[in-house]
This record gives sequence, C-alpha cells and structure tokens, in this order.
Amino acid sequence: MEYSVPLVILVIAVIFISQSVKFVPQQNAWVRERLGKYHSTMTPGANFLIPFIDKVAYKHSLKEIPLDVPSQICITRDNTQLQVDGILYFQVTDPMRASYGSSNYIVAVTQLAQTSLRSVVGKLELDKTFEERDVINAQVVAAIDEAALNWGVKVLRYEIKDLTPPK
Repeated sequence: MEYSVPLVILVIAVIFISQSVKFVPQQNAWVRERLGKYHSTMTPGANFLIPFIDKVAYKHSLKEIPLDVPSQICITRDNTQLQVDGILYFQVTDPMRASYGSSNYIVAVTQLAQTSLRSVVGKLELDKTFEERDVINAQVVAAIDEAALNWGVKVLRYEIKDLTPPK
C-alpha cells in the first residue's frame, strides 16, 4: 500500500513522456497543430509535443514522388486526336503549404498536369508532337510549377510515356 501512490505517479509520468516524444523519420516532415491551429513543422529526429494540446495533423514525405498522370485524348492544332500518357515527378518543399494550401495537392497537381498537357499539345501540329517531346515536357513543367508553389510542391519533371496517334 505504501508503494501505490509513487507507482501511480510513475505510470502517469511514463504515459506522459511516451505521448510527448515523437520521432520523425529521415526525409519526412510532420505538421504540428496546437489546439487545432498550425503551430510548427516537425523536422527529422526527436520532437516534443504537449499531450492533449499538440497533435500531429499531417505527415509528408520529402522524397521525390512519381505520379502517373492518367492517359488522355488531346487535340492537336491540325485537329487530330492524340492519346498521351505521362508521369509527373514532384516533391513537397513546404509541408505547411502542402497541408493547408489545397485540400488535396496530389489531385490538384494531376488535374493541372492534364490541363497543361492539353493546352501545350493543342498548340502543336501532329508531326511536331512526336519531334518535340522535350519541349512539351518543359512547357508542362513550367505551367504546373507556377501554380504548385502555392501548394508547397515543386514539380521536378514531366515525362511523356506514350504518344498514340489515331488509327
């Protein structure tokens, strides 16, 4: 009976410490909210939270992320339909903006990639689209990157996987 009070205090202290220390893995960033409002971004290593006041709201990988952009039909300047399939490579550069800048930055980047690709291909004739893949890739990256900075995302490159001409 004489050890019950110190034992309870010890158990509470262990629970408190286990809830306060969080280890963020390398190449990750976690967004901390304090009482429901953005407080800070937790960097790799040991981080301390105030239990019941702080919480980890979002977890982001800072690695390069490949994103398969769905295949789509684009119409060239000479009114020919062309099926285009591509991959977008991007990286989260600002975890706070990635968390709060868009409801879903992955969907936003995908939609913008599709729209930009249709716009770029629409300015070229069918023959030029096969010859100027690098130009198309660069123009798509430039168009996406401008808007994606507000979402905390940096577009690294876009690669056309497949250009399928009409049958």
